[in-house]
Amino acid sequence: MKNIIEVKGMQKVFGSNTAIKHVNFGINQGEIFGLLGPSGSGKTTTVKILTGELSQTTGDVKVLGIDSERFDTSDFKSKIGILSDNSSLYERLTVYDNLKLFCKLYRASLNQIDVILREVNLQDDRSKTVSKLSKGMKQRVLLAKALIHKPKLVFLDEPTSALDPANMAHIHRGLQKLNDAGTTIFLTTHNMEEATELCDRVAFLHNGELKELDSPAALRYKYSTHAFHVETFDGDQLVIENQPEKANQIKDLIANGQVKAMHTDNPTLGQIFLKVTGKELV
Repeated sequence: MKNIIEVKGMQKVFGSNTAIKHVNFGINQGEIFGLLGPSGSGKTTTVKILTGELSQTTGDVKVLGIDSERFDTSDFKSKIGILSDNSSLYERLTVYDNLKLFCKLYRASLNQIDVILREVNLQDDRSKTVSKLSKGMKQRVLLAKALIHKPKLVFLDEPTSALDPANMAHIHRGLQKLNDAGTTIFLTTHNMEEATELCDRVAFLHNGELKELDSPAALRYKYSTHAFHVETFDGDQLVIENQPEKANQIKDLIANGQVKAMHTDNPTLGQIFLKVTGKELV
């Protein structure tokens, strides 16, 4: 697959603060890519550079084959969708009228409104005034706005941060469906379960530097001790090293019917992030 995003040596400096430090990565067409890091790590700055809201200080950035110098063109803007901390709605209009306005702006079919409202679980709230919506509902309208014109590439900056578990699961299913139809998704989050469930690959960003980049499964394997954790019916909790000389110990436990549960030692993405950076992902 060709890269839909190419970043080489990207750096962003604000006065005496270097927010992004010579970052390099590429994102494949059709991929769900997660940029993970705590608040202040540089995630939002990265999104703003990739969407043309900010310019990088140094480095080369291409999105959809377009150089960053042309990110302010209508042609580029029409091909991407954005949900960021700067996204806004018209508070006095209804949900439907907000989306109708954005359909006209993006020259999208009005028929798309009902489709996207179902995707974000707001089909029964289309006539409500935005000012009367909860924070989570507004977040879902903003997500609908980002997707209304069927963009090739969507940037979602903490898209489920204000959602309850049920609506988060609904949005996740919608994003998977969108991705299955060919849309590339660039996701920033500090929700490790979300990243593990959705992302083909993830990158750890800490203090403006990329610390790791791989699939969630590959990272979990890389940082695993590969030991077996065994719980017996007697209530014992055993940790057995994954070594040939330990095979008989595991064999005997199974043969004697003592194994209640057994799993290998694969850490979560949050545990890996803590190990790599020494900082909790909150």
